Formats: sequence, C-alpha cells, structure tokens
Amino acid sequence: MEDQREALRKIITTLAVKNEEIQSFIYSLKQMLLNVEANSTKVQEDLEAEFQSLFSLLEELKEGMLMKIKQDRASRTYELQNQLAACTRALESSEELLETANQTLQATESEDFPQAAKQIKDGVTMAPAFRLSLKAKVSDNMSHLMVDFAQERRMLQALKFLPVPSAPVIDLAESLVADNCVTLVWRMPDEDSKIDHYVLEYRRTNFEGPPRLKEEQPWMVIEGIRQTEHTLTGLKFDMKYMNFRVKACNKAVAGEFSESVTLETPAFMFRLDASTSHQNLRVDDLSVEWDAMGGKVQDIKAREKDGKGRTASPVNSPARGVPSPKRMPSGRGGRDRFTAESYTVLGDTLIDGGEHYWEVRFEPDSKAFGAGVAYRSLGRFEQLGKTAASWCLHVNNWLQASFTAKHANKAKVLDAPVPDCLGVHCDFHQGLLSFYNARTKQLLHTFKAKFTQPLLPAFTVWCGSFQVTTGLQVPSSVRCLQKRGSATSSSNTSLT
Repeated sequence: MEDQREALRKIITTLAVKNEEIQSFIYSLKQMLLNVEANSTKVQEDLEAEFQSLFSLLEELKEGMLMKIKQDRASRTYELQNQLAACTRALESSEELLETANQTLQATESEDFPQAAKQIKDGVTMAPAFRLSLKAKVSDNMSHLMVDFAQERRMLQALKFLPVPSAPVIDLAESLVADNCVTLVWRMPDEDSKIDHYVLEYRRTNFEGPPRLKEEQPWMVIEGIRQTEHTLTGLKFDMKYMNFRVKACNKAVAGEFSESVTLETPAFMFRLDASTSHQNLRVDDLSVEWDAMGGKVQDIKAREKDGKGRTASPVNSPARGVPSPKRMPSGRGGRDRFTAESYTVLGDTLIDGGEHYWEVRFEPDSKAFGAGVAYRSLGRFEQLGKTAASWCLHVNNWLQASFTAKHANKAKVLDAPVPDCLGVHCDFHQGLLSFYNARTKQLLHTFKAKFTQPLLPAFTVWCGSFQVTTGLQVPSSVRCLQKRGSATSSSNTSLT
C-alpha cells in the first residue's frame, strides 16, 4: 500500500513537472506568435520603405533625364531657328539682286548700264547668300539620349531577400600580437557584396586552446568594422591568452560567429609585494605613496592590539599584505620588511629567464626616487644601488638635484633629461638591464652583468609617489635598439 502511494507521488511529481514544462512551452509559443506578427509587420514596413526609396530614386533619375532631353531640344531648336532665319534673309536678298540683274540686262541701250552692272556685281560679292554656310549647325539625331535598362531590369528581377552572411574565417598567419596591440585579420569564405559591417568580440583568459563555454571574463564587443581586419591598441596583457571571434552583418541580419581562436599574449605581469615595503610606504596594488606617519601609525596600532606598550614586530603589522595565490610566495622568503632609510618595495614575481619590460611613472616633486631590480637576498637595511645585489636609476631632487645610475655603491651621472615615466627592460640571459624614456624610447642607460640569482623588480621613493604599469610586452623599438648593439655600447662597465 505504501509502495503504491510512493509510486503515485512520483507520478504526481512527474506530471506536475511535465505540466509546468508544457505551460512554459505554451507561453513560449504564444510569445513567438506575437513576435511573428510584430516582426512580419516590421519587415513589411522595411520592404515598402526600400521600394519607396527605389521608386523615388527612379523618379529622380527620370526627371533628370527628361530635363536633359528638354535642354538639348531647346538648344538645337534655337540654333536651327537662327540658321533658318539667316537663310531666309539671305534668300530674299538674293532674289532682289536677281530681279535687279534681269531688269538691267533687258535695258541694253541705257547709258547707265555700265554703272548699273558694276553695282549689281558689287552687290553679289557682298550678298549674304555667298557668305552663308549651307550645312546645319546641329543634328536632328537625338539617339545619344536614348536609354537601355535591360541590365538594370535583370538586376531588379534578381532582387531577393538578404541572405544570412557566412561565418568569417580568421587568418592566424596574418594576425599579429606585438607592442601590446593585436591585429586580427579575417576573410569571407565566399564573396558577399551585401555585407555592411563586422562585429569583433574578444576576452582575456589564462587557458590555452579552444575557448571554454564558461569563462570569468566577459566578451568585449567592437561593432561597425568596415574592413576585414582590425587592430586593438593600448591593451594590458594581464592574462596569458586572448580569445577572438568575428561575425559578418548585412543591413538585415547578422551571421554566425567565426570559429573562435586563441592568441598568446606574453607579457610580464606582477604586483607590488606589500609585505616587503617600508612602513612609510603605502602600497595600493601598483601605486605607492610615501607617508611620513606610516611607521608611527603602525606602532600605535600594535600597542593597542597587545596592550603592552611596546612596538610590534613589522612582521605582524596589520599593513602586511598577502601575496596573490596566482603568484609565488614573497620574494623575501618571509623576512622582515625594509626599514631605516631603505624606503623600498619589491615586486612579487621572480625573473629567472627571458626578456621582461615594465614602466613606472613617478611624481616629479618626489625628493628621491629609484627603480631597478634586486636579488631577493637584498638586506632590509640596504638601499637600492648601494650593494652588489641591486641595480637602479636614481633621481634626487633634495639639496642637489641628480640623475644617476647606481650599482654596488657606485654612481654614474646621466647626461639626459629626467623623464616622467621610465621603461625598464631586463634580459636575464644576456645580462642586460636597460632603462628608457618610456615616451620616446630613448635609451638612458644599460647595465651589463652576469645575474647569478633570480631578480625582483625593485622601487624606492622618499617624500613622493609612483605608479607601476605591468602587463606590457617588450616594445619593438627596444628590441631593435638591442639588436643594433646600442645597449652594449651604452653600458657602463664600472657599474656592472
């Protein structure tokens, strides 16, 4: 009995679910009927508008052609009437001369005959009939204004509803990723003169291979592309790959998307490791600001926390950051943050091979600023450029302004304007660390060294601030300079 009740409950549940599905489908069908009515009305109105536009165009063409015929007829009529009037006047004059000549000839015994004959001769010489062209100035043929719309008629007879465009094919061989730009090239499998524009969609991802159906990053859309290629500029490559897809659109409908492709976007991406920063530096993602009260505030908070009136260890400071799980543990291996006069902070990603590039913009009014690289073994009291474990460019605006390259407590004064934004290029295997004006890509200085340990991006600031830009590729101009040997010729061997 209980089994039958349970079976009946299952049947009821199944029927209820099925009924709900049917009701939902009925609602969907009713909505589709409404949509069919609305969409058919719209396309009918569009069709009538297109034909009305065509009729208007034909009417304009007809009026223009009729006006041309009327103007040509008026011009020819005017010329022929003028020529006809001239001929009529010439004929009348000639007939008068003829009658006068006959009368003079009959009066043979007249004493005035010689004089009259001479006057008739002179009159004939000056007669309009002998100066008149007997060729019509214009033709009566109007065939040059005839038309033949046979070809156009065939075109009109071939008019059909717009077909759905085919899916484009992305040409990976012609597409390019360089200088934080992506140029995507595609083609249509079949020629289609009805295509109005293309729509390009892209998104960032960390997964290689075909795009996944579910992805954290949304598709970004670019509409109204008229050519079969498009360049995305100023991109930040903070993920390893990008997915792309394209669809073609005519004035009525969009086609299917192309097969999605994945392009690698290699770039050096890192964050600032707040756990290494001096307590007077306020770290916010990739921005740093020097705060004179930073250390004191931390001490006060530590005292309030333990209630013992003593300064808490910087290791336990509330400002100590937590590295991103996508990155390796702090480069300083859990050691204390920088302290004393080493107002320093390190990046959170090691450089142990390859080429890498990043940029840093610093506040021009900063009293002191430095950017470069350091071994992760750099001591907590050590300043950038003053030990063999770090290399940097240093700007000093306090007391005596200077712009120098520093390493192992040696400095070289740089004979170049201080840029507001520095580009840093590190080629680990070649042992090259180059600094550029990020705006003009002018080479400022190159260190040539043999790096024996992994490196970390390193920064220092006193009474100022700076902001780092990562996710950048090595610019083509920088690679070109390095290939030409400019980096080597600009190196300072005394600082290596």
